[in-house]
Amino acid sequence: MSKRLLDMLASGLGLLLLAPLLLAVAVWIRLDSPGPVLFRQIRVGRFGVPFTIHKFRTMRVEPGSAITVGEDPRITRSGRVLRASKLDELPQLWDVLRGAMSLVGPRPELPRYVELYPADLRERVLSVRPGITDPASLAFSHEAELLAAAADPEREYREVVLPAKLRLSADYASRANLGTDLRLILATLGRVLRG
Repeated sequence: MSKRLLDMLASGLGLLLLAPLLLAVAVWIRLDSPGPVLFRQIRVGRFGVPFTIHKFRTMRVEPGSAITVGEDPRITRSGRVLRASKLDELPQLWDVLRGAMSLVGPRPELPRYVELYPADLRERVLSVRPGITDPASLAFSHEAELLAAAADPEREYREVVLPAKLRLSADYASRANLGTDLRLILATLGRVLRG
């Protein structure tokens, strides 16, 4: 089975089976705070092509940093639960179904961070579709808390977290195969279920 076929089957089935949950979450978000149900943002996809990523909105609609740090006051009540359970990521199944993302692949970054990638790593990381999960996602599952402990979260992200994530993503892109992807999917599901 090809990676794209797996992506299409799993994301399509996931959207179908999870439809009642997706609807319930959407209603909860609308009742909890004013604003749209979905958060949309431009990210950099395969071969450097920009695309719009979709997530459930977990923050109030107001200006602020692109980085979420610890107990960010912009996070809504529903948003805390959605972030902790990773349910805010479920709309990305649509991004997988339409071909902008994969179930497994380097997490897509904002254009301003991709500009910081060294050329050799940039080419490798962007050679595959970005994904909902990857080794860097698992290694940095508590990234918001890590950044909250830093004196300058933006600098910490740019100089410490981003390079480490980039190395993991480049390593994944160099050796990705269906077996690797299935193991990462299982590890991610295990992490989510354990909370």
